Amino acid sequence: MRKNLLEIYNILFKKFGEQHWWPAETEFEVIVGAILTQAAAWKNVELAIENLRVENLLNPEGIYKTKESKLKKLIRPAGYFNAKARKLKEFVNFLFENYDGNLKLMLNQPHEKLRNELLSIWGIGPETADSIVLYAANKPSFVVDAYTKRIFSRIGLVDDDINYEDLKKFFEENLPRNVRLYNEFHALLVRLGKEYCKTKPLCDECPVKEVCEGPN
Repeated sequence: MRKNLLEIYNILFKKFGEQHWWPAETEFEVIVGAILTQAAAWKNVELAIENLRVENLLNPEGIYKTKESKLKKLIRPAGYFNAKARKLKEFVNFLFENYDGNLKLMLNQPHEKLRNELLSIWGIGPETADSIVLYAANKPSFVVDAYTKRIFSRIGLVDDDINYEDLKKFFEENLPRNVRLYNEFHALLVRLGKEYCKTKPLCDECPVKEVCEGPN
């Protein structure tokens, strides 16, 4: 199984090259992006992040001291701004209550402890938590999403009704625990899902068609 996954990874890397994920200047910007990108196109998230940057709010203290009503206006381009403003506030409140606002201290916690803490924060689900662990904390936590599930159920390596935790476990048990590999593989799968393995797939042009059973 490991050979199959690495074969797919190598095919995708040869096709698409390095994806340079996560596009951010700081660990906190990664976290903000991970929260804002829920149910949003990345181009809209970038607009919201730029609004925060202009106001010098891309830091924990800035978000912590800013009223939620102002946050809502700034992050409006990312959609669901009421809920997402609360999620940002809930995260920084947790950070200040438990780590006195020291993000590095929080991110330096052991992998599982950090993930469980993130999942305890209102509005942070498994995919967002794993994105933060992998891309902000640089710890090996494989991120799976709808693209991952669609691609690998069509290839025939997992069931199409597999849940998040089992799909995550599938990758982590069959790949070397390597941050760079997890980072690149997830980004490549997103690229494949967007360009080829769509809801209506472009199977004839797909770079992994030789190892795929086809759409269900």
